[in-house]
Amino acid sequence: MIIFQLTNKELPAIAGGRPVRDNFLPYARQWVEEDDIEAVRAVLQGNWLTTGPAVAAFEREFAARVGAAYAAAVSSGTAALHVACFAAGVRYRDEVITTPLTFVASANCALFLGARPVFADIDPKTYNICPEEIEKKITPRTKAIIAVDFTGQPADLDAIRMIARRHNLVVIEDAAHALGAMYKGHSVGGLSDLTVFSFHPVKHITTGEGGMVTTNNEELYRRLLLFRNHGIVRERELLVENQGPWYYEVQDLGYNYRLTDIQAALGLSQLKKLDRFLARRWQIAAIYNEAFAALPEVEIPCSVPGAISAWHLYILALHLDKLAKSRREIFEALRAENIGVNVHYLPVYRHPFYRQLEGPGNCDRQSFFCPRAEELYERFITLPLFPAMTDQDIADVVAAVYKVITWARRSR
Repeated sequence: MIIFQLTNKELPAIAGGRPVRDNFLPYARQWVEEDDIEAVRAVLQGNWLTTGPAVAAFEREFAARVGAAYAAAVSSGTAALHVACFAAGVRYRDEVITTPLTFVASANCALFLGARPVFADIDPKTYNICPEEIEKKITPRTKAIIAVDFTGQPADLDAIRMIARRHNLVVIEDAAHALGAMYKGHSVGGLSDLTVFSFHPVKHITTGEGGMVTTNNEELYRRLLLFRNHGIVRERELLVENQGPWYYEVQDLGYNYRLTDIQAALGLSQLKKLDRFLARRWQIAAIYNEAFAALPEVEIPCSVPGAISAWHLYILALHLDKLAKSRREIFEALRAENIGVNVHYLPVYRHPFYRQLEGPGNCDRQSFFCPRAEELYERFITLPLFPAMTDQDIADVVAAVYKVITWARRSR
C-alpha cells in the first residue's frame, strides 16, 4: 500500500506547494496501438469505407464476446439508446423509468421519441437504480426501464427483470460503462431485452465514436436494423411491393445511425484486447481500494456479491462531515496536483433543459427529486482510471489523494 505523508514543506499545490506531478493526467483516455492503426489503414486502402464487411464482422465478434444472439452497430452510444428505445416500442407520451445519476443520453433517448423520462432514486451503496424505487414510479403509461450499470457495476438485473415481467415492460440495460462486466456468472450483454454499449474514447474499447445494441430477440434486432438505416427495407419477402432488383422501401421513420467500416476495423482490433484492458482496470481498482480504505474521510466503491465490475469509473465518496474543505476545494486541489479528477454525474433533472420542461410531460425537479442521488452527487469525485496508466501514474494519484485529504483534514 502506498501512503503519502504530509510535512510542513509539502503543502498542496493549491496552497503554494509543488504538485505531485508535472504533467496533467486525464481521468480517462483511449489506448490505440500500431496494430489498431494498421487495421484502419487496411480498410482505408480497400473497397469499403462504409456498409461493408468490417461492420458485420465486428457485430458477430461482439455478440459472441458478450453472449448475445444479435448485435447491431451504430454511430454512438447515444444513437444506441435511441435505437433501443425505438425497438422497444417507446412512443409519444409513454414513460420510461431510469436513474438520475447518469449521462443525460440515458434520459434524452425517451424525449427523442416524444416519451417522458421518469427518475427513480438509487441504491446508496451500489449507486445503481433501486428496484424498489422503480416499482413506485410505474404507471399505466410506463413502457420501459433503462437500468444503467453505473461505473461498470451491473445493476440489480434479477429484481429489475422481475418487475418488468410483472408489468409487461421492456428492460433496456445501459451498459456504456460495463463492457466486460459479469452478473452471476454471465456476461453483461445477453441478459436484458436490449443492452446498449458505447465506444467513446474513454470507454473500454473505442471506435472513435460508436455504439452497439445487443439482444436475443430476432424481432427486436430487425427493428434495430430498420431504425439505424432510415427505416429502409430491402429484403424481398418484407416489401409491400417489388418493382425490381433496385427497389427498396422506407417502412418507418429512421435515422442514419450507421457505423463505418473504418470505425468497425478499429473496434475489431480493440475487441481482441478487451481482456488485457479489463485486467489492468481491475488491477488499478484493487490498488486504489487498498490505499484508500485507510482514509476515514473517503468511502471506496462497494463490490456487489455475484457481480464483477468492469471498472469504467473509480469514484470516491467524500465524508464531508470529516473534512474542513468542500468538495469543490478538494477537487480544485487535486487538479492543482495535475490529477485529472472529474465528477459523475449531475442528476439529470438538474440540467437547465430539464428544469424548463413544463406541461403534462414535465420532468421538473419537484416531481422527480431523488434525495439519495442528490446527496451522493455532492460527495463524488472520480479518479483517473484507464488501462494505459503507468505504475507511476497510479502512485501519483494515490499520493495526491493522501496529500489533499490530509491537507483538508488538518485545516480544521
